[in-house]
Amino acid sequence: MQKTNAMRRLDAAKIPYEVLEYEVDENDLSGMHIADQLNFPPERMFKTLVAKGDKTGPLVFCIPVCEEIDLRRAASITGNKKIEMIHVKDLLALTGYIRGGVSPIGMKKAFSTYIHESALQFERITVSSGTRGAQLLLPCAALLEFLGAKTADLTTK
Repeated sequence: MQKTNAMRRLDAAKIPYEVLEYEVDENDLSGMHIADQLNFPPERMFKTLVAKGDKTGPLVFCIPVCEEIDLRRAASITGNKKIEMIHVKDLLALTGYIRGGVSPIGMKKAFSTYIHESALQFERITVSSGTRGAQLLLPCAALLEFLGAKTADLTTK
């Protein structure tokens, strides 16, 4: 597998990670499908969502693949009145990544990042490697520190 920008950033920061490769199914890019394929607990696999706040601009959220983001709650946590998801066609220009391969690590610019608080109960979690077909398994504490991420309850009940 070719090194992604996310991997290069982690290497430079000397953060250990493991690459978990899977077969890409263009008909099902869902995190649940990937978790099933890797036989990995979905509550430890985090998908990366990019949104735009009416006051803050772009924001990055990482939540378990088995959950849905609560945009109203996320807006409140981030100091916005309203948040909307970034349109798929705008993802590459904004982040440098395509749908199904968005990593919170190594985006074109550093955006405020929020990781669901459930990540704190796990020593290691996965996030996208920055390309379809691979997840990065890495220490949760190191990821939070590296990204300067905040933790919060971001999902629907």
